[in-house]
Amino acid sequence: MSRAAEGVSPLELADYQKAVRLVLRHPLVTSGYPDRAALATVRRWADQLRTDLMEVLGYRLVTTADTARLQRAQDGLDATRPALTRAGRPFDRRRYAYLVLTLAALGRHGAQVALGELADAVAADAVRIDGLGLDTARKPDRDAFVDAVTWLTERGALTLADGSATAWAGDPERAEALYDIDREILLAVHHPTRVLQHLTSVTSLLDSSGALGLSAGRAAQRRDQARRARRLVLENPVAYYADADSELLGQLRAPALAEDLERLTGLSVERRAEGVALVDTSGRLSDVRFPGGGTVAQAALLLAARISAAVQRSGRHALELLPAPTAAERLAARARRIDGALPSRGTVAELTELAEPDEESAYETVVDADHEPGETRYPFVTDSWLRGRLKEIIGEYGAGFAADLRGDPDRLLDQALDLLAAMSLIVRVDGGALALPLLARYRGVTARVKTRTAPQPPAQTALFDDETAKDPTP
Repeated sequence: MSRAAEGVSPLELADYQKAVRLVLRHPLVTSGYPDRAALATVRRWADQLRTDLMEVLGYRLVTTADTARLQRAQDGLDATRPALTRAGRPFDRRRYAYLVLTLAALGRHGAQVALGELADAVAADAVRIDGLGLDTARKPDRDAFVDAVTWLTERGALTLADGSATAWAGDPERAEALYDIDREILLAVHHPTRVLQHLTSVTSLLDSSGALGLSAGRAAQRRDQARRARRLVLENPVAYYADADSELLGQLRAPALAEDLERLTGLSVERRAEGVALVDTSGRLSDVRFPGGGTVAQAALLLAARISAAVQRSGRHALELLPAPTAAERLAARARRIDGALPSRGTVAELTELAEPDEESAYETVVDADHEPGETRYPFVTDSWLRGRLKEIIGEYGAGFAADLRGDPDRLLDQALDLLAAMSLIVRVDGGALALPLLARYRGVTARVKTRTAPQPPAQTALFDDETAKDPTP
């Protein structure tokens, strides 16, 4: 029997797996977030969850009377789970900065705080940060600040007692809002596993096994490698063998990995020649659905189909094959961009590369005089080729796209490629993109434009015939 959920009876296994998926998708659960039933579900299985999440994944679950907080072990830098604004858009740097400063300011207040008073406290700190500031006379600054406050309100750290934050954002001279402060939830929101003042690079936040108190030694190292392999499959759309070092590769191919993850989550593990994936066809665990609705997802799916078709060409029409950046190189590049925002007076150490070079082939293993043995190369499409294909897509299906993105194809292309990269379908490189093996799954996608009829006004929207696609939102 798998180690996961050993103490759970077959009759209760589905309910337990629901609790697992809940806490994995929402690392912070409170009495009202993500819904009123969530905390009771997690607390019912708290002891079993604590045991299994640590044993299988190396994650620590901390529960109190009003919160459940999952402390993840981080193996990489992941940009696919941003905080979202009231309009559902990812936070920008300004909003993240206001969120952090708001947390700090709330620690200096009592049981309640007025929104205007909180804004003044954040503004006093923000003005000392070059390029930030918070001017409550500026509507964009107020909107950004209210987005940060709303994010905390949704999780229960703040509870609106009187007034309206939206009204305050519209006119702070005429409106106000009063909030109750929940210190227990505030502590759960910001619960770092490192002393942040001592960090010299964002990479210091990674490899959290030491921070979580996991033991050392050869046996413990093998156990931690197994946990790392399970995390890789759980937290990513696909775990490619080409991105794994030799020890991790053995763990990814071990039968126990599939047994543990399937019993823990209730999802199925799919193995292919290039890698392994945890398949979530119902969306019970995934934070991003693909294919999905909306202009960016529609354009990305159609673009994926065209790239995949181009990959199949042979002879003089075949795409050029190029090596992909290694996992260590991708990590270092992301870390450099993040570390570039550190204060100039801080001391930044050299970046620590936490991943080994690629060793296993996914598309083609090249052994010739011009390439290193075992080097992985992938089909390459240029930026100009991608722009041309997107132009075709807009010409055929643009009637179903959002007007602002249809009129700005460069922005639409950038967002579509970012989505494909987040889903491990491509790797963005200088001058274009490399097609990864999972992209072949969307080779047969076709589309048609459907015109709606009365009683609704005439409109058009793209409908995808691929069996995995959903009817997109117009």
